[in-house]
This record gives sequence, C-alpha cells and structure tokens, in this order.
Amino acid sequence: MVSLFLSFTARIARGGCLLLVFAVFSCRDKPKAPPEAEPRDSNAIATPANPLESDTLIARNTGIDSAHAYSDLYLDTAELDQFISLQHLNDTLSLELHNFYNARNFQYAWFDQDGLSEQALAFSSLYQYSKDSSTGRKWLDRQLDFLQAGDTSGQKLNAIDPTLQRTELLMTWRFMNYLNDRYPDKRQRHAAYLQLIPITKREPVEMARATIAQGGTGITGPGYQALVQRLKQFLDWQEKGGWGRLPKPRKNYRRGEKAAFVAAVKKRLQLTGELAGGSDGADAGKADTSNLFDKKLEVAVKTYQQTHGLIPDGHIGPEVIGSLNVPVEARIRQILVNLERMRWQPADSDRRILIVNIPEFRLQVLDGGHPALTMNVVVGKEGHSTVLFSGRLNRIIFNPYWNIPRSIVRKEIVPAMEKNKDYLGEHDMEETGEDDGLPVIRQRPGEKNELGRIKFLFPNSFNIYLHDTPHKDLFNRTRRAYSHGCIRVADARGLAEYLLQDMPDWSKEKIDQVIAEDKEKGVALKDPIPVLIVYYTAWVDEENNLQFREDIYGHDSAVAQHLFLR
Repeated sequence: MVSLFLSFTARIARGGCLLLVFAVFSCRDKPKAPPEAEPRDSNAIATPANPLESDTLIARNTGIDSAHAYSDLYLDTAELDQFISLQHLNDTLSLELHNFYNARNFQYAWFDQDGLSEQALAFSSLYQYSKDSSTGRKWLDRQLDFLQAGDTSGQKLNAIDPTLQRTELLMTWRFMNYLNDRYPDKRQRHAAYLQLIPITKREPVEMARATIAQGGTGITGPGYQALVQRLKQFLDWQEKGGWGRLPKPRKNYRRGEKAAFVAAVKKRLQLTGELAGGSDGADAGKADTSNLFDKKLEVAVKTYQQTHGLIPDGHIGPEVIGSLNVPVEARIRQILVNLERMRWQPADSDRRILIVNIPEFRLQVLDGGHPALTMNVVVGKEGHSTVLFSGRLNRIIFNPYWNIPRSIVRKEIVPAMEKNKDYLGEHDMEETGEDDGLPVIRQRPGEKNELGRIKFLFPNSFNIYLHDTPHKDLFNRTRRAYSHGCIRVADARGLAEYLLQDMPDWSKEKIDQVIAEDKEKGVALKDPIPVLIVYYTAWVDEENNLQFREDIYGHDSAVAQHLFLR
C-alpha cells in the first residue's frame, strides 16, 4: 500500500434557482491562441526563473507557443485587471498575479479545454484537507465540486466564459494565499511554486534530469524522495539503451520447463534486480544464463508480479511479458507523472489518516506515518469512476438502508421491475415515494443489502462513502473496479473496530450486538479521521519496493499529454 503520506456545464445555486452556465457554446467560439513568439528586444526585461521572486513587473513570456504550452486556454490581461479591480486586491497581490500569468504567457493554470487539470484537483483536495471543509463551503468550492463531478458530454470549455475566468483567477488567488501560509520561508515558497504548477511541456528525459537535480527542494514526505531515487536508476537504464523486447510466449511457462525464451527472461529480470546476477551488487558477474525455468526464476517472477499488480503465480505468460516489455522511457514518464501528484501531498505526517489508492485497490490507515490497518477495496468501474478528493470520516452507520441513487433506479432497477413484478421483494427493496416520475427505492438492512452491514460517512459533494458488501468474492480478484463509484472495503468490521477503539461504549461485543439487531443505528466518531482518495500508479512502499500499477482510469495518459512534448 502507499507508504507515502500524501500527494463545464456548471450549475450555480442563486436565490433558490439553478442557473445553467457554459451550457451551449457556439461552434465559432474558439479558445484564444497564445501570442506569436516575437524576436526578443535586447533591452526587454528577461523573465526570471521564478516570477514570484521579482519585485517589479516582468515581461510576458511570449516565447511559449501552442506546441509547448501546458494548457490550451488563455486569459486576456484585461480580464485579470478587471478581476483585481473587482476584488480590491492590494498592489503586492496584483503584482504577483500579473507576474504569475506573464510567466506562463497567460495560459490558464487550472483548466484546459477538457476541464479541470490534475493540479486543480490535487490543490482542491489539499486545500480542503488543510482547511477542514466541514466548517463551511465557498462559491469556489461548490463550483469545483460540480466541475469535477459534472458531465460535460464532451463539450470543450471556452476561455472567454466569465464564470470560467472567475473560477481560474479565484483558484490562483487561493493558491498564492496557501503558499504564503504553508511556506513562511521565502525560498521554500518560491521553490514550491516552481515545482507545483507546470508552465511548458518538456521532453521526459530532460524533465527527469531536472527533477533529480532539484532533489525535491521544499517537498516534504519520504515517498517523494524515495521515488526520485528510483527515477535515477531508470534514467541510468535509459542512457544505457534500456532493455529489448521479449517475444510473446505461445504458452504459459512454469517451473521445470526448458526454452531459449526462459534465458531471455532471466537476463531481463537480472537487469532490473528481481533475479540475482545483474551488473550491480554482490552477485554481479554470476548471471544464470541457462534455459531452465528453476526455483530462483519462479521466485523472481513472483516478486515482479507482486510489484506490478499481477497475480503472483510465478508463471511467465502474456501478461508478465507485456509488463516486462513496457519501455524504460514509458516507466520514466509514469514515475514523473506520479511525482507531480506527490508534490501536493499533505505535510503533517504525524496525523492519523485513511488513504485509498485507487489503482492499487487498497485502503491503508496511517498513524504517525506508519501503517496501522490495511485492506483490499473495490472501486468504481469505468463509467462510474471513483472521484479523487479529501474528506473527514466522522460517522459510522450499522445495518444501513441503501437509498438507491436515481441513476441506478432508472438504468437498472426500473427495467428489472418491468421484467419481474416481484423484483423488489426478492431483493429486500421497498418503494418509498416518487420523484419527478421516478420511483424512490431503498433496500432494507440485512444480508442482501448492497452496503453490507456497515457504511462509513465522510461528508462530500459526490455522495461517496466506504461500505461493507455481501459480495466478498470480489476481493480475491487482482483488478477490483466493479462499483458505481463508492468504495467497498474487505474488512468493514475491522475498520469499524479500529475507528471506535477510543470509545469504550463501542466494544467488539457492542458492535456484534448492534449488527445482530438488524436495525439501522449510527454513531458519531469522537475523533474524525481525515480521508484521502488518491491515484498513484507508481510509488515506493513501506518495504522499499518500487510498485507500478495499471492506469485504470486513464489519468496518467491525460496528465502526460500536458507534461511531455512527446
């Protein structure tokens, strides 16, 4: 599990009405393009390495063209000036905002045409974590929630939309205030700014070298530093030519078999260290080059499978070879994408926190930075992706009713009722009313309840929570993306006991007694626990093993399109 301790169709409630904005864009409304790069005047003010370091207005960096820009949306200087005037911002903040956008050629920092950037999602989650979102929500928070959860049906965002502009500029203002609060030291603040908000796309290898050279200045957390150290090794392999592709096997190879193909796999695993005999270490020069699939190779294959999210059966088949054939540069890109995420990790590792890493299908409770509880989870399937955010788990419900969401009622329950008039009764469901022509349905507590016997609430705008499940067989699968967006936990009772351990009235016996009554009952936690829903496909675990996982929601690919030139 993750040992690192962390890293536009909008509706606005107004006077009880819902105002739809960004609903229709004219095909003629195209996003603004960046100014063409012009020959530099030798007397022009040079843009400093860090715009926040300048005490004077820096020149607009028109050298950033559309091919190198991180975002494909652009602001006008007039829009920024109007925002500063309307918000009555002081001269210092006005200068910082102008320099921030001049340095990036007025690219949007938090959006592209497809929606919120991953930096926006990460900062929003970090901000809510640090500020305790349960104390109140502002317009910007509600807007970001809707943009993250909303369905734009493929519609592109428009740079000139005033609500989008306001959201962008409020985010930047909040970001600057956050940096000032978190980093009182000016040098740390400037270093954090440079590393948190990308400005231009870069070649992956060049970016890797720069990341290693920076060494994580201003970045806290052992997880980040550990992954940077592994990046060094992959960069070394890249500079030495990487590794060749292995042929696709015609069968699954097992221990005891002989084949020329087996020798090639040994060479590959020796290079990356799963099998002894590589170029480094005590066994250097003692490489086994035979064609025999022996015990040592079986152990090495299992080790590789365990660190890549594959079934650790020790067999060499298409899945293992497909993973081994991922080029070294692709792994470098994957590590860099995840380092971008880790830069937004919370800094206070002494706190107790619950983390769910979606690609790992794993939940872990950390106490003082050390694992206190770990279990498998089932997350949202494609089309019902589990949202990334932070919250505070403050309530446990035993024997919960399942109030079935409208979308599930419409798409699944109503068609089933039409085919089988006894469907509700057979599934312990009941109709409790009607909402806009659709029946309101809930499932009663009991063995058939889809939420199992326990659910864990952490208030959020996405109606996502942790819960038990009657479908325990799913936890034995390697790829566990099957839910409608909520997160099913393998050991709900164990999690409840852990969270209630400081409340004497809620012993194991009391929990068993309440569950046996088959009646819904809630309990508020004396000490709510922060929750982070994260997305790491590369990290170093608590045993110092580098872990890779599949990009199940395509988030890595989306980030890579903006980070890298190719």
